[in-house]
Amino acid sequence: MAGRRARTGRGWDASPARAGDDNAPRPRRARSGRTDGTEPETPPAPPRDEAELAREICLRQLAVRPRTRAELAGALAKRGVSDEVSAEVLDRYDEVGIIDDAAFARAWVASRHSGRGLARRALANELRQRGVDGEVASEALGELDEETEAETARSLVERKLRTARGEPDAVFRRLVAMLARKGYPPGVAIRAVKDALAAQSAEAAEFAEQIDADALADAEGELDRDTRALG
Repeated sequence: MAGRRARTGRGWDASPARAGDDNAPRPRRARSGRTDGTEPETPPAPPRDEAELAREICLRQLAVRPRTRAELAGALAKRGVSDEVSAEVLDRYDEVGIIDDAAFARAWVASRHSGRGLARRALANELRQRGVDGEVASEALGELDEETEAETARSLVERKLRTARGEPDAVFRRLVAMLARKGYPPGVAIRAVKDALAAQSAEAAEFAEQIDADALADAEGELDRDTRALG
């Protein structure tokens, strides 16, 4: 019929379509707004506000654990935040209570003493390393009294004695050294071990009785020199 393309054995006749033919193929439109086929360029992102970056760094640090002001200031300095912006952000966090060195120190002392059995000397060193002011640290450490410290030392020794092996003299020295590493004063450490040994067995009790006052004083002096060198 006129106006129709003849069908061949391989398909429809591919002769050019007539003008006005509704079946004529239409040209495809370009996917982008550019007629040359290239993608439009993405405009560069505006520079980030330094205070916004500082707040983001602080919040990321605080999400891991509580931090002191000094720790946060150190983290900001490492990321290149200026001292002026750092002080501005940290002052604001101080005002709203997001950072509180006094609360941090109290929580640190309670947690590290109950969890690790650390004494005041070791705790003071840890607080100093985290930038806590000396007066703030002293106030927090004051909540840990001497009686509690002595009880903790005795508990640590008794726990270690359950698996301790060797002659009483060697065990005695190892346990005293263990308490010294945790920051216990020489007198507290030696007496805790002496009392625990006396309650363990007849042999250990006999050894503990042989530790006279002069030997105890000499051992305290030697241990005190060692712990000062470590500190």
